[in-house]
Amino acid sequence: MNDQLVDSANSAWPELEAAIEAAGDRAMLLIGPDGVGAQTLRGLAVTTRSSLGALAYHTGGVLIDGGWLRLLGGGNPSLNLLTVNGLDDPERNAPDHLVVAVDVLGGRFAINGGGLPGELGEVLYFAPDELDWMSTGLGHAQFVRWTLAGEVDAFYSDWRWDGWEADVNALANDQGLLWFPPMFTVEGRDHANAGRRVVPMHELFGVYDEYALQLREVAAEADEDGETT
Repeated sequence: MNDQLVDSANSAWPELEAAIEAAGDRAMLLIGPDGVGAQTLRGLAVTTRSSLGALAYHTGGVLIDGGWLRLLGGGNPSLNLLTVNGLDDPERNAPDHLVVAVDVLGGRFAINGGGLPGELGEVLYFAPDELDWMSTGLGHAQFVRWTLAGEVDAFYSDWRWDGWEADVNALANDQGLLWFPPMFTVEGRDHANAGRRVVPMHELFGVYDEYALQLREVAAEADEDGETT
């Protein structure tokens, strides 16, 4: 391991570890497989002085609210920063944003690397109910502290149903809940009549990416029609 990447004297980990412990039952620290943290740190080319590097090197991820929100680290594939972002594939170009957390409904938090609206380095949220990226106004370190401070409850308050805790606790870390009718429809906003089906997380992301693509195509066609009339 490159000593420049692991900086024990100036690591962000002690502060993060204290914040995780202070979160109590709201947060569960996962330990990654041996060697994966170091591999993840190398793949990201960040140092443990950053919150991103500290999570990658020292954790297998962190589960917030029983796994409703999952901070990625150096864990198994579903919670690994390299795998989720395709950085373990040498044939794939580097992404223009880095997913750092996912939620059970298919939402994703990502650091903007230039491919998303907003400031470079800002964490944005892909909202399944909007099919678009939303600004959080937070850098990664601020975002991690935000998740551990209990702010997640208010952020997701419109999408939590009676008994959500048991439903979420029953899921594996590579599973999420597909909401139907879709969350972005009027019918889907009705919790009482909405259904939820357990699906693999990669399938959940694919569903919303396809919906978002279709929405952009419809908007582009509408713009073209407007220009020709």
